[in-house]
Amino acid sequence: MRRRILHLNAGNETGGGMHHIVSLLNEFSREEFVLGVLEKGELEKRAKALHINTVHFSKKRFPLASLRQIKKYMQQENIHIIHSHGPRANVFANALRRRANFRWIVTMHSNPQHDFSGKGIRGKLLEQLHMHALRRADRIILVSEDLRKKMALRGLDKNRMITARNGIDFKEKITMQVQKEDFGIGENDFIFLMVARLVPVKDHALALRAFAKVCKLRGGCHLLLAGDGQEKDRLQRLTEQLGIASFVHFLGEREDVHALYKLANITLLTSKSEGFPLVLLESARAKTPAIATNVGVIAEIIPDAAHGWVVTAGDAASICEAMQEAIIFEEQGRLQSMGEKFYQHASHHFSVEKFANKIYNVYNTM
Repeated sequence: MRRRILHLNAGNETGGGMHHIVSLLNEFSREEFVLGVLEKGELEKRAKALHINTVHFSKKRFPLASLRQIKKYMQQENIHIIHSHGPRANVFANALRRRANFRWIVTMHSNPQHDFSGKGIRGKLLEQLHMHALRRADRIILVSEDLRKKMALRGLDKNRMITARNGIDFKEKITMQVQKEDFGIGENDFIFLMVARLVPVKDHALALRAFAKVCKLRGGCHLLLAGDGQEKDRLQRLTEQLGIASFVHFLGEREDVHALYKLANITLLTSKSEGFPLVLLESARAKTPAIATNVGVIAEIIPDAAHGWVVTAGDAASICEAMQEAIIFEEQGRLQSMGEKFYQHASHHFSVEKFANKIYNVYNTM
């Protein structure tokens, strides 16, 4: 009997989780794997563009009706394994276990403690519900060793946990192009790029404060923010308060983000917490060096000062210093060689092929 595996996600992913799922499924057999989403959105759109078998479990008024719909599909399609991604899909899969017989794998892309940050008591309750679901999974794949250790401290069974570091397709050709003039930026100006959802854990406010210090010390710098989220209004007000609104560009969600990496001189990531940030691998593919806070596995992606800058989380001064040094490197013609080293390191250690092989081996043990 042929094995069938259903990857389940809420469907409203737009960040690293979406790219993780699409890249992984693109490596696998279309006959063996199918993507199930609970909502229509960018994930479904991108998966279908790659001819990945995708099913939308239409949103029902009551969760029980959705569970019945998924169960019926599993029976019809002979699904043996569910591989869920994200809190909502994980909670659904856990509820489904009481109604259907299947093996269940979870991939944890981030620390649940930060998934519901800023949502008060409701967020705490959702976090507890998610943790309860995770304890019932047969296997838990974590995208970093740091995250695995944190989850072990929170009581998840270490014998069920497996670390599998993310990867991307470094052979993918980037055809889209953007120009500085598209954003009203001068030809000789220096561009910092931050690709991240506008949510508290990404700490854009820290990036803005560091960038403001750089702007006071030297001109000709711009910061592009690609992404959207709940923090947008607050961050826009902060740029006004810091006097840098003319130099900070809120771009929203972009389909040409890969072209932005090519345009930028430096990629910036100021997160308080990370699982495994695909944005750094995407930056490496474009041979654009990065400045990133030392959280999660950042130090594995940027192993030393020859490959980029790893700075202290929450420290605007150290980020500002790295940003100034990056500008000097560009002026000295040293930034390009750093980008080349960054590419060589990342493409060797974090390819999507290595990542997909490790995940497939997990299926073979079920």
